Amino acid sequence: MKTLNIIFGLALLFAITNANAVEGLISVKSPLSAKTTMDKFENLAKQKGLNIFARIDHAAGAKKVEQQLRPTEVLIFGNPKGGTPLIQCAQTIGIDLPLKALVWEDAQSQVWLSYNDPTYIAERHNVPNCLVATKLSKVLAALADKTVGP
Repeated sequence: MKTLNIIFGLALLFAITNANAVEGLISVKSPLSAKTTMDKFENLAKQKGLNIFARIDHAAGAKKVEQQLRPTEVLIFGNPKGGTPLIQCAQTIGIDLPLKALVWEDAQSQVWLSYNDPTYIAERHNVPNCLVATKLSKVLAALADKTVGP
């Protein structure tokens, strides 16, 4: 009976944890402020040769209409060197490019760096074996790790 209760408890915990997950979205905790996290991510992306198309501050936008948001910024970035081969796997992937990174602060003041997983994008467009998606996933993971790391 005790074992059954433990199994039930673990199953419940697993279900609650997964209920907060967003499919295809990778989120990593940042020990930095939201602004510093986004500044660092943007600088590292530029160093990797990625083009920065836009940086959108949703909290600033909310303030303009007399609303409030915790820090929430999106960076739109990419490079034809990586994006073109991804689109060649399935032209509909173009709807998901350029790539985006979201830096946001949750209700507990924890800052997060989130981005769409390119392998999920490939699966969404019915090309799960698109090798460039795997490569781009590794590049983004390294970029995110370097952003939130020391």
